Amino acid sequence: MKVKLKTKLEKNHIYHGDSLKILKTLPSNSIDLVFADPPYNLQLKNKLLRPDSSEVDAVNDKWDQFDSFKNYDDFTINWLSEVKRITKNDGSIWVIGSYHNIFRIGKIIQDLGFWILNDIIWRKSNPMPNFRGTRFTNAHETLIWASHSQDARYDFNYQAMKSLNDGIQMRSDWEIPICSGNERLKDSSGKKIHSTQKPEALLHRVLLSSSNPGDLILDPFFGTGTTGAVAKKLGRNFIGIEQDKNYIKEAKKRIKNVSLLGKKELEVTESKKNQIRIPFGNLVENGIIKPGSILKGPKSLKAKKFSATVRADGSIYSKGEKGSIHQISAKLQGKESCNGWTFWHLENNGELQVIDNLRSNYIKANKIS
Repeated sequence: MKVKLKTKLEKNHIYHGDSLKILKTLPSNSIDLVFADPPYNLQLKNKLLRPDSSEVDAVNDKWDQFDSFKNYDDFTINWLSEVKRITKNDGSIWVIGSYHNIFRIGKIIQDLGFWILNDIIWRKSNPMPNFRGTRFTNAHETLIWASHSQDARYDFNYQAMKSLNDGIQMRSDWEIPICSGNERLKDSSGKKIHSTQKPEALLHRVLLSSSNPGDLILDPFFGTGTTGAVAKKLGRNFIGIEQDKNYIKEAKKRIKNVSLLGKKELEVTESKKNQIRIPFGNLVENGIIKPGSILKGPKSLKAKKFSATVRADGSIYSKGEKGSIHQISAKLQGKESCNGWTFWHLENNGELQVIDNLRSNYIKANKIS
């Protein structure tokens, strides 16, 4: 396939051909996020056998074989250089690998000027055992997440990740099962179609954490389309590059069967740094909360006894102390800091309403952005 693309991207499309050649045709500064699952260069020399002498269906594809480390490094430098060019200045990239290649890739990522944000350990809850008994069972892979540069204002949906983790800050070690069961694509004889198909749960976390609906996601080693399937489900656009026609055929079928989520379902918990900031005084001067109103603490046993009076300048006072909604809520509890927007409540028709909701309603009503 001869690719003529120079300045226009075809979204939600899989390009057939050599990844490097097609990357060179894509316009600069056009991609929001890249997820790359490049060849691992596993360097397998012999067949891998189970204790019963049956052969393990390991990764022995030609696309994973390189003559030397230098050849692999040259390959990595070439495709990552193009990724650097086509990623937006505030974009970021994810690259996944194993101990065979991830350290070499990490060095090259830094050499090219990307800024590493995290290395994520994907801990497999059901890894393949070490049949020979000569090493530890290899139960994880590593993902490198890097921004386009040190100064990039990359996307990170921190609160969404916290919500995904039951309200606890998301850590850099992710326990996710390997791709298996109905999710694993197989041919009519029951053989795996792709030897390194990644679980959708892994891509769900990657795309949800570092992109937004409508963003353009590039996967230069598309395989059977996990990135495209998850991108479609989450309301993102994708571009895939793949040289194997059979992989492309299976990817297209897979993505076609993905159901689109509605706008409401795609909304995620907003990161506080992205929230619109207005002073508490704005609510006072606009009559949303009147001077003299009594604010009360939340209904918890320790906090419900706290109250404060609103003053005309947007400050509040309680027990001889005066200051901002944040300062007074912290002092009353003996804390160094406290978010007054979520601490203080205003009584309305016999019910306590958190003042943060009043702020949100005010912002929406006045279309403040």
